[in-house]
Formats: sequence, C-alpha cells, structure tokens
Amino acid sequence: MNSYSIGVIGLGVMGRNLALNIERNGYPVAGFDLDEKQRTSAAEKFTGKKMTVCPTLTEFVSLLESPKKILMMVPAGKPVDAVIQELIPHLAPGDILIDGGNTYFPDTERRTRELTAKGFHYIGTGVSGGEEGALWGPSIMPGGAPAAWPHVKPILQAIAAKVADGTPCCEWVGNGGAGHFVKMVHNGIEYGDMQMICEAYYLMERVLGLSAAQMGEVFHTWNQGDLNSYLIEITAAIMTKKDERTGRPMIDVILDTAGQKGTGKWTSQVALDLGVPAMTIAEAVFARTLSAIKEERVAAEKVLPGPEVHFNGDKTAFIEQIRQALYAAKICSYAQGFQLMAAASREFNYGLNFGQIALLWRGGCIIRAQFLDKIKKAFDDQPDLPNLLLAPYFRTAMASHHIAWRAVVSKAVELGISIPAFSSALAYYDGYRSGRLPANLLQAQRDYFGAHTYERIDAPRGQFFHTEWL
Repeated sequence: MNSYSIGVIGLGVMGRNLALNIERNGYPVAGFDLDEKQRTSAAEKFTGKKMTVCPTLTEFVSLLESPKKILMMVPAGKPVDAVIQELIPHLAPGDILIDGGNTYFPDTERRTRELTAKGFHYIGTGVSGGEEGALWGPSIMPGGAPAAWPHVKPILQAIAAKVADGTPCCEWVGNGGAGHFVKMVHNGIEYGDMQMICEAYYLMERVLGLSAAQMGEVFHTWNQGDLNSYLIEITAAIMTKKDERTGRPMIDVILDTAGQKGTGKWTSQVALDLGVPAMTIAEAVFARTLSAIKEERVAAEKVLPGPEVHFNGDKTAFIEQIRQALYAAKICSYAQGFQLMAAASREFNYGLNFGQIALLWRGGCIIRAQFLDKIKKAFDDQPDLPNLLLAPYFRTAMASHHIAWRAVVSKAVELGISIPAFSSALAYYDGYRSGRLPANLLQAQRDYFGAHTYERIDAPRGQFFHTEWL
C-alpha cells in the first residue's frame, strides 16, 4: 500500500535533515540515494520514525501517495537532469517534482516547460538556512508550476521557519524560475552582507588593534540593536572560539582565502544582463576571488608601497562610526538586490511580491535579520517602491549614518585598508542620489569614436543625435 506523503532523493546532510523535519511535522517520508553509504547513514537516523530508505528507485516511487511528491536534494546541473530522466518512466500525469538545490534559474525555467508539456508539475524552490535550518525550519522560496502549489503547500509551510506571529517563512514566489531566482538574489545579498561584516572586522583588527575577544564583545553589542541578525550573531560567536590545537583564537588560525559556489557570480552576471547596478554584490564576489590569490598578495605586500597603519583617534568613536557605516552599506546592498528582483519580475513576468519576500527571509535563512521587518513595511506601504533608499525609514537612516560612513571609508583610504564593499556601496548611494552624472561625456566619447549617438537635454527622451566631431 502507498503510505508515504513525500519522497526525498539525495540523502546527504541537507536532504536527510529536511526529511527528518518533514516527518517530525507529521508527514511520513520515503528516501532514496544512489550512494549505499548515504542510504545506510540515513536509515540509522530514520529508525523508529515514519520513514523508510529504499534500495531502488522503483520501490521508492511505488511507496508514494498520489499525486507523487518528490523532493530532489542533489547537486545542481546535470545531476538534476539525470534524476529527472530516471524518474519520468515511473511517474503519472499530475505527479510533482521539486528541486530544492541551488539551481541556476534558467535551468528551472527549462525544466518547468519540459515537464509541463509531459503532464507533470515542477517546482524549483530555494531553501536557505544550512544544515540546522533544514532540520529545524528553513526559509523556503518555491516557484514553478502554480498547479503544484496546493499539493505541497501544507508540507513546505509546516517545515519552514516561523516569524514571531507564527507566519511561515514559505509562500509561493511566482511562475517558472521565480523561486530559484529569488534564492539566487538572496545568496548575492548574503555575499555582500558577509563581506561588509568582514570589512568591519578588518578595520577593527588592522586599524584599532582589537583582539578577537574584544571584537566579539563589539559584535555581540551590535547584535542587540539595528544590526541584529544571524550573521552578526555567529560572527560574535566565532570571535570567542579557541583553537584546540594552539589555544589561539580560531579566527587567527584560519587562512584568509575564501571559497564560493557560484550563486554570487550568477547574481552579478544577471545584474549585468538586466542592466541593474548591483555593484556592491559584485564587489563582494571579486573580494573572494582576490582573497584566493594568496601567494601573489604575500609577494606584492613586500614590494608595493602603501601608508603606515597608525590610528591616534578615539577608538570608541571609530567603532561607532564603523557600526553606522556597516548599517548604511547593508541598506544599499539590499536595495541593489531588490532592484534586481524588480527588473527580473518585469522581464520574466514573475509578479514578485517584495514585502512577502522580505517576510520569507525574516526567519530560517542566512540573511535573516530584524532589519527585514523594515523592508517588508516599506513595500507594504508602497508596493511599487522603486528603491529601498526612497522609503521614509531608510531615508532617515541614511541621513543619520552617511557622515560616519564617509569618515570610515576616508580613514580606510588614508591608511591603505581595502574595504571594497563599504566603498562600492557608498559610490552606489552617491551615484543614485545624483541628478547629474558624467555619463554625458561618456556618450560624447562613444559618439566620437563609434557614432553611437546621444540624447540631448533640450529634446524629448528617446530622440537620438549624432555629431560630426572631426
């Protein structure tokens, strides 16, 4: 007898934890993995629960209730296509496949079209929160075939993180690749957020000479105010961790080379494709690539000149300036991410609800923060808000924070300290608030060497001219 509400393919840590979360919330789960070791490990975790691990795909599918609901937690790309092709012969019209990985949204668009044509339903859902979130409540961002949503909504909303009033951090995002697009932008914002926190740490360490323990106290204090967030919370915890081998602060024994899995790069590429100035997110990606060339940097440090790092001001005052700079830069990074989602919503007809997206990110996910309540209110008050910077709360925040932000960036430049995300966000802010930029000269140059034409200030927009410059 078919007796399992949903199946999970891919029983690595994320897939296994999501399966346990689903079962704990009242839905029996069948699992499958090609890797025997993963099946064995999962079976041990599933013992005594309404869960089973199947040795074959055929048995796995046969145990699922109709319409069959299958969550795929496998690596993005070709592995997803391979699993789909293996599953198709076992499926009936109306069955539902869910991709819960970090998939590039055009792949989700393609799979949705192809499977819809075959009579199946496809969902591409972003899942954020890491291993702990998967087990206890992630942020879930589903999109794809709308007809599938009523069938999976009770399960996904049951396992999702909840905000204070009990609202689940899971709601239908939009058609096609909308869910994976929103998750991609979430990850791009995450790149920016993490880089900015790293720059705040770098300034306190290099300029002020604070110890890891002292910085841990600073981050802990910051987490009590406007900067309250998961990333600030874990940063405070990181600063207090000791290395068991040496007894030194753990942060001091970790090599300064950062990895990445590509979602930040995708966000930057799509921003270029859609013509959205998401430069702070891009700078965060480039900061990781710069960190990766460790040997070159070590060699360059020995031969390239720079100023001596010496600070003789008020350390407490400068820490407060860094806090304000971090908050202001963070606002700009989120503003860029929401601008990108707005452009995608127009381009791909996603119909995104930005206040709702802010709510989805309010709990469970890596960028969860108190700050997101302000974003939700901004879009609730003005759904067509063109930029977060224009909302009353954020205008006020910028008015009170930008002087400190400028002081921090100026001091970093003076002392030769690289803070690309802080600096890029400030350039974005100043560019966005400027009614006139030097692009008139750029257009004149383009027209001079390539006859690319230009618009005139005394003619209607959309009317183009060319000058014979020689």
